[in-house]
Amino acid sequence: MSTAAPTIKTKTIDINVRHVTRLEGHGNIVVRAKDGVIEKNEWQVPEAPRFFEAMVRGRSFEDIQTVVSRICGICSVTHSFGALKAIEDAMDIKVSAQTSMLRLLTHYGEQLESHALHVGYLVAPDLLNQKSVVPLAASHEDLVKTVVAIHRVGNLVMEKIGGRKTHPIRLLPGGFSMLPSEADLRELMHELEDTIPRLETLAAAIADLAGGLPSFERETEYVALVNPPTYPFYEGQIGSTDLNTPTPVADFESVVNEYMHPQSTAKWCKWHRESYAVGALARYNLNADYLQPLAAGAAHSFGLKKGVCNPFLNNVAQVVECFQVVERSLQLIDVLLSTGITQERPRVSPKAGVGVGAVEAPRGILFHKYEFDEDGICTRANLCIPTNQNHANIQLDFEAFVPQIIDRDQDEVRHLMEMLVRSYDPCISCSTHYLNVEFV
Repeated sequence: MSTAAPTIKTKTIDINVRHVTRLEGHGNIVVRAKDGVIEKNEWQVPEAPRFFEAMVRGRSFEDIQTVVSRICGICSVTHSFGALKAIEDAMDIKVSAQTSMLRLLTHYGEQLESHALHVGYLVAPDLLNQKSVVPLAASHEDLVKTVVAIHRVGNLVMEKIGGRKTHPIRLLPGGFSMLPSEADLRELMHELEDTIPRLETLAAAIADLAGGLPSFERETEYVALVNPPTYPFYEGQIGSTDLNTPTPVADFESVVNEYMHPQSTAKWCKWHRESYAVGALARYNLNADYLQPLAAGAAHSFGLKKGVCNPFLNNVAQVVECFQVVERSLQLIDVLLSTGITQERPRVSPKAGVGVGAVEAPRGILFHKYEFDEDGICTRANLCIPTNQNHANIQLDFEAFVPQIIDRDQDEVRHLMEMLVRSYDPCISCSTHYLNVEFV
């Protein structure tokens, strides 16, 4: 992977992208330079805040999952699980092994759907010099059909287990309101088996195009769940590439250290450095030793190695994770079919308490925290979204990347900056979830 040599010396650059396309939400890129001197270089988030912490205050623990799943249409399962785990932590609710497996299977479906959407619809056009996926339907019809098929299977998993593919309706504290049938699981097994050759086609296509990814690197702290000897998405503690020991999920607020920044309506985060990164590449850097065989083989074919600090390779890590979640899904379904589905009726008695839930959204580690009174009514909430945790890192990447490309044509600089933002797969609307207001 390489970055072409500078071609045009530009004395003045004035880039003002409002808003970056092919990502969720509104984000701006502003770069101004004169005679090679960079005067302004900012990643800006102007998105109007959404007050989800306030929305759940005064609500019953039974309603919270339904509300917070609406934070994101792409990550609604992840937000549901973040809430459910926090509720169960606060009220000492134990879930069965069957419930854990079914939740994990649903979660894998969302990872597959989201990664296919991002790599296939949003990143591939950059690698093929197109403005959107629409022209690719004609120029690369087979590839687009492959991506659509992978995307569909991820949605199908969520639909069969969660009740629908967006904003699941079967998830409850302690379990499910309705369980999938054996026929449902066998259908999913068949579809997932058919997905493996599709993923091989997608991986081969991305490998052929990966030379178009810049070779930019910046030493970065990566943060994700860790739970040896697994590659975790649903269980674990908080790991960092800057630490040798994990941090308990209950202590997440000492990790994220949220703060306001004047160029963003979303909070920023930092831990051991001025920023850290979450997402597929963070998970890979911390857990690559525990990949399933096909996923490990895909990583090897890409030349992806632990310790890489190139944010553009987050998209490659997403492809590797597609193999991982499909392999693990097939293993889970095999266990569930072997043991049989047992009907369960979760019964929960509310109690006062504080609970924290952490899960890996496709875009990185997600935290939900709730406090409840003795009737199970929420009195306080705090949510920390993956893209919140990436905003500061995107800004520091800007500050390191722009000086390397400032001598290029302005349109090329703009395009590379947009690619950099898209590599993070940001969900900007989700990140603008809270804002401190001082009334004067």
